[in-house]
Amino acid sequence: MDDDGLLYRVYERRLTRELEAFDLPQHLGVIVDGNRRWAKEAGETTEHGHRVGAAKILEFLSWCDDLDIPLVTVWMLSTDNLRRPPEELTALYEIIGATIGRIIDAGYCVRLTGNAEALPQEMRADISREQEQTAPESRLTVNVAIGYGGREEIVDAVQELVRDLAAQGLDGDGIAAGISIGSIAEHLYTRGQPDPDLIIRTSGEQRLSGFLLWQSVHSEYWFCETYWPGFRRVDLLRALRDFCRRERRFGV
Repeated sequence: MDDDGLLYRVYERRLTRELEAFDLPQHLGVIVDGNRRWAKEAGETTEHGHRVGAAKILEFLSWCDDLDIPLVTVWMLSTDNLRRPPEELTALYEIIGATIGRIIDAGYCVRLTGNAEALPQEMRADISREQEQTAPESRLTVNVAIGYGGREEIVDAVQELVRDLAAQGLDGDGIAAGISIGSIAEHLYTRGQPDPDLIIRTSGEQRLSGFLLWQSVHSEYWFCETYWPGFRRVDLLRALRDFCRRERRFGV
């Protein structure tokens, strides 16, 4: 091991020890951004960048598992991404499907987060078959956000709620009275789960782009310049250390 590698390992161990004194996030969100730019700067194809980024997701989840973080939401494909060139989308669908299979093979529980109807029928069928093999008792649950948009999620939740209230025979005033923060939350894609404590975004972009809009009202954010394929375990540890040092006020 060279001197740089040794120093990296020493720093990583030091960060890990620092975190032992803190409560880590119970729900971690990650916006995996920068695959295409990483590939361009490396002189590789966009598809290669997406494949390296997909492999990084498996590595990232193993780090979270080692740290006993029980819930991770990974944004792999947004509704905006669905407008990308057909050849790129075809490759993305294959990569995402294979990645979900690998996440399940690793023993993690997978939940889809997003509008499945926006995805090709064959992809939906493949994912459904893979989910039948998932391990619900796993220590780590992974929300895979594909065909996901924060505004679309809220619209879907309200529409589903209105349909449920109408099915109860309520009139317009009754339906309006039944719409509340709590009732909308019960119809989100992440229903039954805690809101994210920390959201990480890679690639230097400092915006949410619609990720978990409703759920992130009290989340902490951590942005880093590194493109997703280059994200390291030490970057995760630094994000967690920064999170643990903050005083969370929850709007108070």
